[in-house]
Amino acid sequence: MSSQPKALVLNAPGINCNLETGFAIEQAGGIADQVHITQLESGDKRLDDYQMLVLSGGFSHGDDIASGRILGLELRQRLPEELNTFVAAGKAVLGICNGFQVLVESGLLPYGRIDDFEDKSPGTSLTTNATKNFDCRWGKLFIPPSVCQFIPDSWESSVVELPSAHAEGHFRHDYLDELKENGQIVFQYCDEAGLPTTDFPANPNGSVAGITGICDASGVVLGMMPHPERAVSPWQHPNWRRGEGQNPFGVVLFNGLVDYASEL
Repeated sequence: MSSQPKALVLNAPGINCNLETGFAIEQAGGIADQVHITQLESGDKRLDDYQMLVLSGGFSHGDDIASGRILGLELRQRLPEELNTFVAAGKAVLGICNGFQVLVESGLLPYGRIDDFEDKSPGTSLTTNATKNFDCRWGKLFIPPSVCQFIPDSWESSVVELPSAHAEGHFRHDYLDELKENGQIVFQYCDEAGLPTTDFPANPNGSVAGITGICDASGVVLGMMPHPERAVSPWQHPNWRRGEGQNPFGVVLFNGLVDYASEL
């Protein structure tokens, strides 16, 4: 295929990080097409024409009922076959912050298929932060070995920094051992020693085992609460004047995403 894979950056009412996310994809060598959910539903745009589906951050549908629930329901009810076919073909899906919440609500995470969401209790949720507050800060993340297709092997067991900004990022899952055994845990908030933690403020939401990013068992659907699109230039780091943030991890992640998609 073309050396420039195409990403469908999904838009919906309340999404507000789509342009930054599209910029990050294009900086990595991909093509970012901003597509509204209604264009997919009407058939004006076809998911099959893309190698990447990216759901960015924001407050889709005002976070009514729960974060990501309405948009997740739209995907589950109106586009299940298209999404299942997309994932089954090994194409890349990335959900950031609200996008992660949408993927969980749709059932694409952690199971990789929407109909699996209907067949059994999902057992997965992103709920209100343990502090009951919206929290916006940079933090350290541990990258455990995982099956995620977008993380270079050389970065496994590393500690990186990314910014987070959310009120409902407390990750819960009924089958944690299953996630660990399958290599589906991709990011964990960690302390200064690089150990996963539930303690505030290193962990801004109290997620069990510090989990803040997971993928499906095939490694092609990734959801994460931190914002890699806000870490693609050194000057975005709060201490860039002191020389920190010179190798922003957002560049690594989006390069990995686009490199993977370019082989499809």
